[in-house]
Amino acid sequence: MMTGTYYHTVESSGRVSVPVKFRELLGEHPIITKGFDGCLFLFSQAEWQKLTSSFENASVMKKANRDVVRSFAYSAHVVSFDETGRVLIPDHLRASATLEKSVVFAGAFSRVEIWNEKSYAEYVEKLEKTVESSAESFEEVYE
Repeated sequence: MMTGTYYHTVESSGRVSVPVKFRELLGEHPIITKGFDGCLFLFSQAEWQKLTSSFENASVMKKANRDVVRSFAYSAHVVSFDETGRVLIPDHLRASATLEKSVVFAGAFSRVEIWNEKSYAEYVEKLEKTVESSAESFEEVYE
């Protein structure tokens, strides 16, 4: 399970060191793709397979289904760790998440989210104000 928050620096080449804890859980060739709320998602091969398997039953007749599938598929890349534990984040993904020098790796149980440090701080500030009301809705799903 991926949890915790780690701060790292993106090199000018687009390479960034992934926290050791996450590297161990992600395996050799994780998948990076656009996420939601301005971040990127980093999945292990197994979690990516679970996610994409759920798309197989989604009707292509519904625009919302097509949009979500396309968003993930069009932006997905298999990445590899170099000998120092870094991955290369493709330029278009760095641009979409406005990843500059300081980034945040945040564990979200089945995935890692990669955030621009400022965007992450703003998101967490908003989240802390609304999480209790969101939890009430989530409770119905959880029970």
